[in-house]
Amino acid sequence: MINGKFFVIDSHCHIYPEKIASKAVAGTDAFYGVTSVMGGKTSELKEISRSAGIDMFVVESVATTPKQVPSINRFIAEETEKSNGLFVGVGTLHPDSEDIAGDIDDLIALGLKGVKLHPDIQRFKIDDYRCLKIYEICEKKGLPILMHTGDNRYDYSNPNRLKPILDIYKGLTVIGAHFGGYSIWEEAAQELHGIDNFYVDCSSSFFNFSDDEIVRLIRTYGVDRVLFGTDFPMWSPKAELERFMNLPFNDDERKLILSENAKKIYGI
Repeated sequence: MINGKFFVIDSHCHIYPEKIASKAVAGTDAFYGVTSVMGGKTSELKEISRSAGIDMFVVESVATTPKQVPSINRFIAEETEKSNGLFVGVGTLHPDSEDIAGDIDDLIALGLKGVKLHPDIQRFKIDDYRCLKIYEICEKKGLPILMHTGDNRYDYSNPNRLKPILDIYKGLTVIGAHFGGYSIWEEAAQELHGIDNFYVDCSSSFFNFSDDEIVRLIRTYGVDRVLFGTDFPMWSPKAELERFMNLPFNDDERKLILSENAKKIYGI
């Protein structure tokens, strides 16, 4: 809790089992050409909750092969169960799975509240036919999808791929990570703002912008469409939260971004 009045949800965090955390983080760092500031362990998030005043974390991981889906989802569910309400678990799916419907049923049975997809790492285009069953079932089941969006190096998850899906599956809620378009932020904001079933988080974006530019991006989408998120362990949730709290938003706007939008999407 910040200043005794702002309940804070970090809506974008990656966690890994202790024995593989360093390897997993190194792989992501290599993909993006960065050096993560933290280690991807649940113990770190528990400490951050105490030191930074963050009340809840939406946690996930990404399956790079279909066979990883069950074990990752069990891990996320187990860590969520052990967290005493600190974590909200989001599962993973893979479009090459032979039983996507079964994977989704298992995910729901585990108590996970949504689905994380990373088209660039998982190597599929958002509008690929393999993914349509995922969208169809998630729409029917009311499962939101937190989706990595954007990368100027690839054409997997950019707005041209995403817009048709949002138009076809109008009952599907999608949260576009990184203001809807990592490294193509401005293009994404112009293409994707104002779409009823689309939200964004602000993760892995602050580093690239001045405060005024961040405010402009948030206002382009609307404060009722933006979720606070940090992309832990790549960035420090404490530092990202401090940066956000220094932006010129009023209390009602801060509440929407820091927690109310996430509560609505994930049924918290």
